[in-house]
Amino acid sequence: MPLSLIEHADGQLRCSWCGNFTDYIQYHDQQWGVPVIDDRRLFEKIVLEGFQSGLSWLTILRKREAFREAFAGFDFEKIACFGQTDVTRLLSNVKIVRHRGKINSAINNAKQACELLNQYGSLAAYFWRYEPEKQKRPKKITPEVLAGLTQTAESVALSKDLKKRGFSFVGPTTVYAFMQSVGIVNDHLEGCHAGQRAQAARSVFKRPF
Repeated sequence: MPLSLIEHADGQLRCSWCGNFTDYIQYHDQQWGVPVIDDRRLFEKIVLEGFQSGLSWLTILRKREAFREAFAGFDFEKIACFGQTDVTRLLSNVKIVRHRGKINSAINNAKQACELLNQYGSLAAYFWRYEPEKQKRPKKITPEVLAGLTQTAESVALSKDLKKRGFSFVGPTTVYAFMQSVGIVNDHLEGCHAGQRAQAARSVFKRPF
């Protein structure tokens, strides 16, 4: 679907990627682009972005509760202790994406997240260091601008550092999608009502470092 603004039945203008799916609209309005400081939510998002590789985000969104149940609420300190029995359990869970490589990656990434926690005090303090400076951001997010925002210098740098630390399924495009979703950047289209709310939340958000 070409990127644009669409008007829904409630009269609100929204980014067209959420379509007319109620759950996708709710995600777009209430979560995407809103700043996140909670470490579990940040870990959940970076893991689910990895699982989304090759799939649609809507597919992952509709499996998110099952993922949360299967992965101990994305408590990365617990996931870091998962063993082969857990891998077998996850591979037999038809409610999630049963991809051995991605499951093993989630467990590995949990171990690396624990190292980040030890070094930075929180995952938030680490990830939010990669927020781009205001002057480096586009003045307006138009459909043409957004179409070209698949990765940035910051997402490339974050991806490189994560890989250096041993993370996997964290390419620069995946990482930029993560940054968009957790509000490190606000990429709602100009005129989108949810973008205005996300920006208001960002303006009062206390950076965790």
